Amino acid sequence: MGRSVARWGVAVVAAMLLLTGGGCAEVDPPAAEVPAPVALPEELPDASGEPGDSAETSATPPAVEAMGAAPKVTPSASASPSAAKRSPKPKRTTATAPRTVPKPPTETEVPPDPPKPPSSGCKPSYKGDQASRAQVKAALTDAAGRTYWPTSAPDIRVPLNLIKATAWQESGWQSNIVACDKGIGLMQVMPDTASWMNQRFGQSYDVWDYRDNAYLGGTYLAWLTKYIGDMYFDADYRLDADLCTAELDSCLLNAVIAAYNYGHGAVAQPKQPLTIPNPGYVRNVRALMSECVCLGF
Repeated sequence: MGRSVARWGVAVVAAMLLLTGGGCAEVDPPAAEVPAPVALPEELPDASGEPGDSAETSATPPAVEAMGAAPKVTPSASASPSAAKRSPKPKRTTATAPRTVPKPPTETEVPPDPPKPPSSGCKPSYKGDQASRAQVKAALTDAAGRTYWPTSAPDIRVPLNLIKATAWQESGWQSNIVACDKGIGLMQVMPDTASWMNQRFGQSYDVWDYRDNAYLGGTYLAWLTKYIGDMYFDADYRLDADLCTAELDSCLLNAVIAAYNYGHGAVAQPKQPLTIPNPGYVRNVRALMSECVCLGF
């Protein structure tokens, strides 16, 4: 979240992925816009032999239920006679082009703008213990499975491959990394953004806890989906990659990815068309959504 960590590492990874046929169009990012992890996958603790591996099914941290509860198991249609009689809700299959002139935003409370990029010579630091790969996977999976807008937009979901790819792009799944711009942990959440989201949704997520950090990142992605989806896509909140064309400003998915990195104000502005100010970052995350080694963890 924001312009985090040393930015050249993942650009190289994404470029290699794209050359082998994965993801999106070619990567040609500006040197200053693409954050990157600073460690290779092999440097992360593996699940084997870790004392905390059981955390893959760890309990939900305190004070997270009001914003988004973990998914519940529902009976199958065969288990309920009445369910068999109900017709499934039809799915929309056509793409929704963004409005040229957006609607006024429905959210009047907005998060703070991201900080300016740090100096090129700055190096990230580390605080606390690194969560194992299994723990990180469990936290990101839980975050993707939550319903973040249970009343006004219950159909908003954060795709698992999106949150995994974003965490890899931002931190390389390093839970204890602190970037030069003060981005923290897996999702590189800014302290001011974390405080804003806790206040906005009445939560007490701890940005230093790797599970809460994943929920904060998921919450921000969900908020951006609602904010931009209402303004430009007439409340069509689908984050499907197959709705995107070669034009980066064609779909909600690309807009949400761009805004996670550059902030909502750089992407969606009243009376202005949708803008993608960081195409390199968007292409990298889109490539990682289908080709990231992290998807196999």
